Order: sequence, then C-alpha cells, then structure tokens
Amino acid sequence: MHKTVQNLINIQNLIKSKQSVLKNNEIIPKIIAVSKTFKINHILPLIEYGHTDYGENKVQEAVEKWSQIKSNNSKIKLHLIGKLQTNKVKISLKLFDFIHSLDNEKLARKISEEQKKQNLEIKLFIQVNIGNESQKNGIHVNKLGEFYNYCKELNLNVVGIMCIPPIDEDTEISFSRMNYLKKKMNFKELSMGMSADYLDAIKYNSTFLRIGSDIFGSRD
Repeated sequence: MHKTVQNLINIQNLIKSKQSVLKNNEIIPKIIAVSKTFKINHILPLIEYGHTDYGENKVQEAVEKWSQIKSNNSKIKLHLIGKLQTNKVKISLKLFDFIHSLDNEKLARKISEEQKKQNLEIKLFIQVNIGNESQKNGIHVNKLGEFYNYCKELNLNVVGIMCIPPIDEDTEISFSRMNYLKKKMNFKELSMGMSADYLDAIKYNSTFLRIGSDIFGSRD
C-alpha cells in the first residue's frame, strides 16, 4: 500500500475515534487532500484508491495537473483553496467544483457573469476573516450578512463559509465562532481544519477538512 493511502486511512481512523469520543457522528467531514505543489505521480495512488476530493492553491498549476485526469474521471471533485483573481475566473469555472475563497464583491460579480456565459453553477464558500486581521483576505464577521445577501442577489450558490485561523490564537476560538456563524446563518457547509488542527475542527462541526502534509508529507 502506498504511503499516501496509508496516511489517509490513518486520518480517517483518527476522525472516527474522535467522533466516537465526542458522540458526534451526525456529520462525516469530507477530507480534501491538498495536493498543491505535488506532482501527479504522487497523487495517483490516492485516485486509484478511490479518494475523490483534492485541493489546489494556484489555478494554472491545477489546470496543468488535473485537466486530463478530470476529463477521464467524473468522480473527482477539485477545490480551489487559494486566492482567486478575477482574470482567472473563466478558466477556474471550467475546472473546479468548489471555490473556498470568495472574499469580495468584484470577484462575486465576475463569477456570476461567467456562470451565465458558461451556463454552469459552482459551489462557493465565503472566506471569513475570522480574526479580523488586516493582513488577511476574507470578509469581516460584521460584514458577512451583508456580503452573503449580495451574493444571493447575484444568484451565487454559496454553500458555506471558510476560515484560516490567526496563527497567534487558539484555533478552537476561531472554530467556535465559525460554527456559531454557520448555525446563525443556516449555512450547510463549513470548511476549516488543516493538518495541525483538523481534530479540533471536528469538535465544531467542520464538514470539509483541508489536509495536506499529513497525507502527502512535507513540501520541498
């Protein structure tokens, strides 16, 4: 068995154990294998094993890596987890199934325009600046309702919210806030939790875990 597959199985077992302890088995989070920077031969064992969800940070890298594979495997779901520039929206909509980084009105308008042109609909997460950090992308918490309503006016399919917690704060504080916002605003999905903190994210009902190094190993 390839090491990446064994790593994935280990993570799945840890998640099951954690949920058993928490007595929280209602939500089974999907694992997004964050494959950014890794060559496709490093990813193929997971695809052959049957894993379906993968995350990429850069549009051009994803196009070069995934276009052929996705055309041959309709079960693959590709998630854009990095910053999306408006000039990359057109090509992104053709490749990705989810975008986790919707964070401004200009981008929302561009996605809406391209969806109409291409006659398709993509699933979107609003990126929340949960720590209100000036250096980070994302919608501030006090602007989330207003921005969500704007997205609905554009007929965007916003399925949930995403965050990257502040590095100098206990991540559980951010996860708790995000869980509160999810319930308050009736979002279906919650994208949070990475290799270092995904077991904490489960406690707060994360539905998508973005795990890279614990599956693929360290990046060069």
